Amino acid sequence: MNNKNYTPGFNPPFFPMFLATGFGSGFFPYGPGTAGSVVALLIWLGLLHWLSVGVLTVLTLVLVVLFTLVGTWATAKVQPFWGDDPSRVVVDEMVGMWMALLAAPLFTAGQQLVLGLVALVLFRFFDIVKPLGIKRLDRRQGAFWVMADDLLGGFYALLILCVAGIILNFSS
Repeated sequence: MNNKNYTPGFNPPFFPMFLATGFGSGFFPYGPGTAGSVVALLIWLGLLHWLSVGVLTVLTLVLVVLFTLVGTWATAKVQPFWGDDPSRVVVDEMVGMWMALLAAPLFTAGQQLVLGLVALVLFRFFDIVKPLGIKRLDRRQGAFWVMADDLLGGFYALLILCVAGIILNFSS
């Protein structure tokens, strides 16, 4: 956790904290980023149960855009209390996961759970290792940049999943 420029002994306002921590999953003591990613996946799988893949894909895109905007705002609100890029802020991981899950239309209904699990592994790989320019974005200061590196990691996972989905459909 990065604690530069923070105010010790004070808590951020509840609503921005609730959003920034991925509905509280960022407080999980072991791997809060993974916890936030799993929460995003569970939300997506829950929606998949009730919605068609087409509707879910549009809703997922809306979630990416909406939570990028709201997450940037919430992160900016908690940074004075927790520092520039605190590990408990996981709304960025949620957005990155949803970005990767935009590949859903390329997979059959029976492949959706596997898609979700592979998306989780790929996204977490890019989020932890930070290759291909992700580390450069991660080093930037500001609430938007907290979100941006995970958006790029999610995009890379999305690209790999799209290629895999095309290959699976082509070989069927």
